[in-house]
Amino acid sequence: MATDDPCVTPSIRASIFAVTSAALRTTSLHKSFGSLVVAQDIAITLPQGARYALIGPNGAGKTTLINLITGVLEPDAGQIHLGDTDITALAPDRRVKQGLARTFQINTLFPGLEPLEAVTLAICERDNIAATWWRRLASFRTAVDEAHAILASLNLASVATRPTRELAYGQQRLLEIALALATKPKVLLLDEPAAGVPRQDSGELFKAITNLPTDISVLFIEHDMDLVFRFATRVIVMVGGRLLLEGTPAEIAAEPRVREVYLGRAHNG
Repeated sequence: MATDDPCVTPSIRASIFAVTSAALRTTSLHKSFGSLVVAQDIAITLPQGARYALIGPNGAGKTTLINLITGVLEPDAGQIHLGDTDITALAPDRRVKQGLARTFQINTLFPGLEPLEAVTLAICERDNIAATWWRRLASFRTAVDEAHAILASLNLASVATRPTRELAYGQQRLLEIALALATKPKVLLLDEPAAGVPRQDSGELFKAITNLPTDISVLFIEHDMDLVFRFATRVIVMVGGRLLLEGTPAEIAAEPRVREVYLGRAHNG
């Protein structure tokens, strides 16, 4: 459908633009394990530059959705598009190469490596030169400089050469994000990035997330509603493997159905 067609109303034109400019889009995603349905008819659209939160009670299907998007789980039905590319059938590593990155609820860092080493190695892997890891780190000057820049953007420059095990937990979570950024993602999926981070540090972590370059779209899972309402531009609510609703933080905060879910009066699924 041509958007300059006089039959195309402004609202239809806006809808067409939203779909074609989406950084990530899922359509009718479905997943079940026997009789247990864990994702049903999931359709989300993540615009370019978005900072979206995905919320819901335990068992709502949030991590399942992330696993479907990243290829850890194979959907029974539906499609996943990264930009204009259908990635539904791609292996997880191919999705990373296409520009999809994620972090996990529990960090998966190498405690003996320095942040600068870890991020440089991630950049070398991205550029297909990691097989020459045995060369001195200084041999990869361009990669080292890029790693420095990534760490500095997340306020980690001062700890770049300290062993990862010595970093505060909030800094370790930021290092996970740095490793994800090393892949040059178009879309970044964060599974509870503030999990285990002291409350006084979680705000700084989320400030760093929201200040990421606007060419990176972010979808994060978070249980702390204060963080969600402070840092998300839009919120998606899941319950029982289904989407309940989507709206601005103000709309979600005022929605009775959301209060029912978090007060335990709705079925969690």
